[in-house]
Amino acid sequence: MNRSAQYVGDNTFVVAEADAVPPGPGEVRIDVAYTGICGTDLHVAHGAMDRRVRVPAVIGHEMSGRVAEVGAGVEGYRVGEPVTVMPLDWCGECPACRAGHRHVCHRLNFVGIDSPGSMQRSWTVPARLLVPLPEGLPLAHAALVEPTAVAVHDVRRSRLAAGEHAVVVGAGPVGLLIGTVARAVGAEVTVLELDPHRRALAAELGLRALDPAAVDVARHVHEATGGAGAAVVFEVSGSAAGVRTATDLLAVRGRLVVVAIHPTPPAVDLHRVFWRELELIGVRVYERDDYTEAVRLVHDGQVPAERLITRIVPLTEVAEAFRALAAGGEVKVLVDCGGAA
Repeated sequence: MNRSAQYVGDNTFVVAEADAVPPGPGEVRIDVAYTGICGTDLHVAHGAMDRRVRVPAVIGHEMSGRVAEVGAGVEGYRVGEPVTVMPLDWCGECPACRAGHRHVCHRLNFVGIDSPGSMQRSWTVPARLLVPLPEGLPLAHAALVEPTAVAVHDVRRSRLAAGEHAVVVGAGPVGLLIGTVARAVGAEVTVLELDPHRRALAAELGLRALDPAAVDVARHVHEATGGAGAAVVFEVSGSAAGVRTATDLLAVRGRLVVVAIHPTPPAVDLHRVFWRELELIGVRVYERDDYTEAVRLVHDGQVPAERLITRIVPLTEVAEAFRALAAGGEVKVLVDCGGAA
């Protein structure tokens, strides 16, 4: 039997059991070990995506597990092999796909939102979505590969180079991962965060962390860069104030990377964009190479997974996991799906 946590609307989850789905041709069934809860999952739980999510829905896409069964025609995977899933299933035919930008496919199926996800013990997916994991990588740590891939994609899109100064506005899980990846490429990193707990964690991870309500951030960046300004600012807070701060801190021809989803379009200082020839860069999900690099960073320990995972709960307590994350104080909460060790 397969046990799953199902979102049924109105911030409510139920745990249900049904037969596991055997893999068809080209598919693989995975025993899911862990599924991480992200901000998008919280939006789903709060009802913000009810027009997109079909209830009852099994959500979740930050995961790790082991191959349990291989369907006909699948090669290159064996039972017991540790894997994760890149949860993007594109059409291959739309203008974006034909241009080589399949990750922003016009008809993208984001698995775990638009179709059943990983918050279940047994999960059957197309084999083309699998990403192998190195043996020896703890499966709990491997559940952070997906959000790390987000950070890798964001940093790559920014063209951040060693020696440049980057500012990360917001030290939630993605902001912390962006700061970590930016440091890995050799950049000088400053993280801005109002919450003292998150700011303290950023400092523990070796990142320069400032309280923008207590520190003259513009003066700090001015002094740190010899008056030039930041080469890149990653806006991860999702706030209008974060956007204003970002444009104020950028150097001539600096790059503003919009990471957060802004439900209400914020005002942007276009005069500043004109005056300093700033670039505005959008980022969305990731590409296959980003996933490969994320696996390496987590496996090598450059992403401090142990310190970012603040709670692990069993699948039967998924509702409590969502409440804990929504209440604040947690960084990365994992659901132990019980499918693999």
